[in-house]
Amino acid sequence: MITGLDHIVVLVKDIGAAKAAYQTLLARAPAWQNSGEGADRVLFTLENMTIELMAPSGFTATADRMRALLDDQEGMLASLCFRVADMGRMHRRLDRVALKPDPIAEVESSDDVSGASLHWKRTRAATELTRGVRMFFLELAEERPKSVASDFAPIDGLDHVVITTEDSDRAAALYGARLGLDLALDRSHHDWGQLMFFRCGDLIVEVVRRPVAGGDSQHDRLWGLSWRVADIDATRARLIAAGLDVSEVRNGRKPGTRIMTVRSGTCGIQTVLLERSPKPVE
Repeated sequence: MITGLDHIVVLVKDIGAAKAAYQTLLARAPAWQNSGEGADRVLFTLENMTIELMAPSGFTATADRMRALLDDQEGMLASLCFRVADMGRMHRRLDRVALKPDPIAEVESSDDVSGASLHWKRTRAATELTRGVRMFFLELAEERPKSVASDFAPIDGLDHVVITTEDSDRAAALYGARLGLDLALDRSHHDWGQLMFFRCGDLIVEVVRRPVAGGDSQHDRLWGLSWRVADIDATRARLIAAGLDVSEVRNGRKPGTRIMTVRSGTCGIQTVLLERSPKPVE
């Protein structure tokens, strides 16, 4: 039913500052910008997904709710939106697996810069049944425009989104059995806990269990993003030149990967960049 991850929503306090920060991080220009219904939005669309920056605007109930969620944070991961091919079938499945989907809504959005329009169908699962992670499901009538590169060594796409859990069995049942994502890896280690990888299009929904004393076993949390790059050394040099605080490049847990951490310029979102070695030619 689910064909990929359509977009991730990041709530931010200042849309102008967030737009500038992510244009620097991604080395790509915004693909879509609009305002309405108590929010300002800027979207960056990469090869395999979109990141939507959303900031409260005005004094509507929606804007006030976003301010309450943000509290004193610069930004936070707010929701996942999965891409589906057939909204009617997806809605029936969500209902059958007791995720209490909202009625299907027909939505239209216009870009403030180009005036272009996009149309889609959308539903949302009940958050109390998705372990506290807000989840939307979307069927696009037409593809979004892509964000063009604005500097060298841009970020190409998302490699994985990280979700933390205190109950790996129930999380596995949600993402695997109920949502139908393919469990590609389930591995435990005494140093870093349990990792589960669920395939979602060409990226991974990574669910991590790191038991913490007093943790919340009923609710999972959107924790961070791992972006895919072609040349991690060049991207690191670009980010350092832009004044960002980044780590050294190190080998990833998965053989053939190199990673680095971005410590600033992400609106407070835990961010890692990842380079995969080319597969050997057989």
